[in-house]
Amino acid sequence: MPATPRQVSESYWRAEESRDIARILSHFHEDAVFHPVSGPLNGHTEIRTFYDAMGDTFPGLEVTITHEIGSGDEACLEWEAVLIDHDGARIPIRGVNVVRVRDGRFDSVRAYFDPTQFPTPGGRR
Repeated sequence: MPATPRQVSESYWRAEESRDIARILSHFHEDAVFHPVSGPLNGHTEIRTFYDAMGDTFPGLEVTITHEIGSGDEACLEWEAVLIDHDGARIPIRGVNVVRVRDGRFDSVRAYFDPTQFPTPGGRR
């Protein structure tokens, strides 16, 4: 039985919490589209830039899925997260990801959250 969108998302968020870029990208097809608030990122090379900056700016992360709506290969997942910066400051954020999976990996992810709550990652250190 293929992995559900929630199962892929849970595994992806554990990878993101570890800040292991290879593990994170393994959840996306090579031609996947990731669409954070800042605009669409196409494929592993562009998607990697987002996660490199996030890990550099916020080395800590905790994520919990709080609600799920969906069927088949698509789902809408409401989440709560805490970003942790280099000084240990904890920044809570909440949002929704709309995901589509194919063969157990993301084909597309659209992340919706209030950008005024979400600090923009700085440049690479």
